[in-house]
Parts: sequence; structure tokens; C-alpha cells
Amino acid sequence: MLLRVFVIFAFISSSLQVEDNQIKSPCCAAPGIPGIPGTPGTTGPSGRDGRDGRDGAPGISGAKGDPGDPGISGARGQPGEAGPPGPQGEQGKQGECAVSPRSAFSAKLSQSRSPPIPGQPVPFGNVLTNEQGHYNPETGRFKCVVPGLYYFSLHGTVYRGNLHAQLMKNGHSQASFFQSGDATKPGGLCGGAAFHLEPGDEVWVQVGDYPGLYSSGGTDSVFTGFLIYSDWEPNPVFRPVTSADHKTV
Repeated sequence: MLLRVFVIFAFISSSLQVEDNQIKSPCCAAPGIPGIPGTPGTTGPSGRDGRDGRDGAPGISGAKGDPGDPGISGARGQPGEAGPPGPQGEQGKQGECAVSPRSAFSAKLSQSRSPPIPGQPVPFGNVLTNEQGHYNPETGRFKCVVPGLYYFSLHGTVYRGNLHAQLMKNGHSQASFFQSGDATKPGGLCGGAAFHLEPGDEVWVQVGDYPGLYSSGGTDSVFTGFLIYSDWEPNPVFRPVTSADHKTV
């Protein structure tokens, strides 16, 4: 440090002498020893920001990342408005409907000059009602289709002789009735009975030794039967009986 100060002082003194004398040395002096580097100066203020460069070209898309975790479900939205009614569909096939079982008939004796044949079913051929077809007017027999309790009745006109009539079930008498006759005027016989029938059982009216059952334009003999209640449960749908279903037991 002292050496540096000395060199500087010598240089200043030499310069002052030249200026005072105004006489330059005829020959140049040899270069002095380089001085010691000075200490770094203080940092100057920051310069102004440079201009923005142009936007670069888009880079290449990176690889697809892994799916993120599902987010929390949002709140339920308000119901939307009802849409317009759709077109009417095609009509379906008609189904079967369960009905209460039915079985009933009523038939009267056709007009005839000759009495019924004893020991044979009396054919009450003039049918008043027989919707289910369970009664056969050709044979005079009722055939059970619906099992249950039935009631049968006979309202007979008696004329020109006595009458002995029976309600028969499968060839066996269930009830027997007798009415004396009058040759001058007709009389009447009324009888009936209730008994249980199973499918296939047959019921008919039969006369015995006194066949005085009569029918005319003003007097009738009527055979009637109907179901009181059925054993079926639940009640199924059934079809009317045809003539092919009537077979002698």
C-alpha cells in the first residue's frame, strides 16, 4: 500500500515540474512498473427491462396423465317437466273372468196321450231354461258338472189315474211321491228334495206302477233342479256342457 502511494506521489510531482518549467525531456522515460489493480467499484443500478420476445411455437403435447379421483357428487337437480303422453298401445286380447259356478234347469212334459213308461227316466222335452246345458231334454237326465248341494222338484199334473213318482240319483231313489188321481178333473202333485252331487252323477224323474203323469195345453208337469252352493273353491271358469258330454252312467 505504501508503495502504491509513493508511485502516485512521484507521478504527480513529475507532472508539476513539467508544467512549471514548460521544458520537456528530450528523451522518453522507460515505462514504469504496472500499478496494483484497484479495488472493484460499487455495483451500478439495474438497467431497464429488455423488450418482450416473440411468442414461441406451441410445444409437443405431453403424455396423458393418470385419471384423477372422482369428485364429490353435486346436489340433486330439480325434477324436470313431464313429457307429453305417449301414443296409445294396441288393445290386448280379452282374458277369461272367474264367475260364480252356476247350474240350473227347468223343463216341462210335452203333451202326449200316453203316460210315461214305468221304470224309465221321464223325458221332460220342453225346456224352459238350461243355460249351462247340464240337462238333456232327450233323455230327461240331469248330469252334474259342478259338485255341490242341489235341489230338485217335481210339479206334476195327475189325471185319469194315480201317480207314483220318484227322484232318482244314479239309479237309486232319493225321494218318492204318491198322488191319487180323479177321472173327472186333474189334480196336482208337488214334491222335492235336496242332495249332494259329484261330477258325473245323474238325476232324473221316474214313475212306478202308477204312471198317471199328465200334461196338456192348460196343465203342465215340470221338472226343475238348481245348484244351492258349490264345493269349488276358488270358483273356476267352466264351459257349458254339450250333447256329447251327456253319457249314461
